[in-house]
Amino acid sequence: MAYLQKKTISSMKRLLSLIVALFSVFSVAAQQINTADLDRLLDSLTVHNQSMASVAMLHKGVKIYERAIGYAVIDSTQQVKATPATKYRIGSITKTFTATMIMQLVEEQKLTLDTRLDKYFPSIPEASQITIEMMLRHRSGIHNFTDDAAYWETMTQPKTRAQMLAAFEKSKSDFTPGTTAQYSNTGYVLLGYVIEDITQKSYEKNLQERILSPLGLKNTRFGGKIDPAAGDAHSYTFSKQWDKREETSLTQPLAAGAIVSTAADVATFYEGLFSGKLVSKESLTKMTTLTDMQGLGLARTPFYQRMGYGHSGGLDGFHSVAAYYPADSLSAVVLSNGVDYGSNDILIATLSTFYKAPVTIPDFRAMDLKPEELDAYVGEYASQQIPQKVTISRENRRLFMHVAGQPALRLTPVKKDVFKFDSAALTIEFRSKDGEFTLTQGGAVYVFKK
Repeated sequence: MAYLQKKTISSMKRLLSLIVALFSVFSVAAQQINTADLDRLLDSLTVHNQSMASVAMLHKGVKIYERAIGYAVIDSTQQVKATPATKYRIGSITKTFTATMIMQLVEEQKLTLDTRLDKYFPSIPEASQITIEMMLRHRSGIHNFTDDAAYWETMTQPKTRAQMLAAFEKSKSDFTPGTTAQYSNTGYVLLGYVIEDITQKSYEKNLQERILSPLGLKNTRFGGKIDPAAGDAHSYTFSKQWDKREETSLTQPLAAGAIVSTAADVATFYEGLFSGKLVSKESLTKMTTLTDMQGLGLARTPFYQRMGYGHSGGLDGFHSVAAYYPADSLSAVVLSNGVDYGSNDILIATLSTFYKAPVTIPDFRAMDLKPEELDAYVGEYASQQIPQKVTISRENRRLFMHVAGQPALRLTPVKKDVFKFDSAALTIEFRSKDGEFTLTQGGAVYVFKK
C-alpha cells in the first residue's frame, strides 16, 4: 500500500494480504537470532541493484538487527552510502502517527470519534455526515486528491493550507459516508488540520510534543525539502542505473505522508505505541479493531500464524513498510529509497530471521525476458470468482502485479508464460492469445480475463 497510489480497500481478504498468512508455527528466539541468510539476501540485493534500503528490528524495545544497503545519494560525484542513520520519507506510515495524535485528543476529551467534520470544515462535501472515525478508517467518502491528474502535474509545487482546502471543497464525495471503504489521503490531511485547530499548534509542534520527545526520537521530523547534508536520502528508480526521482513538496501530503525518519525510529514508534507509552490500552484496542481490513491508522500484517499491525507507504521512489507483533513485542521496519525487489519481501525475510522461518534468496540471474515479450501480458484483468481487478504492468524487463489496496508484487519468471511470487506461494500462468491468466495460491485456482 504505498501512499500516493490510487487505492481501494480490498475485499479480497484471503488472496493477497500485506504478508501472507500460512499454517505453520515457528519458534521465537528470545534475544539471539541468526542473521546470516538475511545478510546474504541484502548482499545479493546490493550486488544486483535490486534495492537500496534500511532495515531495523526491535524485540521488547531492544534493537536486535539494523543494517542499511545502497546509497543515500548516488547521482553526484560525491556519492553518499546509506547508513542506519540515513533518513527516508516514510509516506503513509505517517498516518499511524496522525491517528495516534487523534486518539490522544480523544483521551483528553477535546473531540470524540463521533465528532462530525462540519464542526471544523463545513465546506467539505457531506461534512455533516462524516465522523472522525470514518476518516481514520477511510470510510468518509472524501475524494482522494492524489487520484487526480492535477495532483500529478503539480505535486512538486508548494501549496498553502488555503489552496489545499479550496481544492478539497470542490471535489464531490466518492460515496455516501460510512457505507464502504476507499483510501483517502485527503481525509488524513484534514485530520492533521483538525489536530492543529484543536490545539492551536502546528502539526509539527504536536508531533514533537506528543510523540517524538516522549519516545526520544531524534532522527524523525515533519516535512521539509530533502537535505543530504542533514542525512536525508534522495529516491531513485533503476533502469540501467539508479536515476533520481522528482521530489514531492511535503506541503501537499502533510498528515497523510510527510514524515521523514529512520528505520530504527519508526520501529521505536510502533513499540512505544503498543507498549502504552502514547495511548491507553482502550485507545489501542480501538485502533486495532478492523472494519473492511482497516483499523484507525493501522492495517493487519499477518505473518504465518502471528498477527501483527502496521502500515506501509510510498512517495516518489521511496517505499516503506512497518509491522508490530504484540504477542512477541516485535517491531520490524524497512525503509527504501530505491526499489526493484519489494520492501515487503525484505520485511518477510526480516521476520523470517526472527521466527526461524526459511529466508528466500531469489536467483536474480533467472531468465531475462525482452520488454516486447512482457508487453503481451500487460493489462487490466478481472475475475468472476473474485470481485477484484488486477493490473499487470511492466517496468523495463520486469513484470508486476497490482491489486488495489496492496503493494505491487514483482513477478519472477519461471518458464515461458509462467511467473511466481514466492513469498505468497502464488503462481500465474498467462494465455495471451485468450487474453487471460490463471492465478494459483494455496490450492485454489482463479481465472482472470482482460
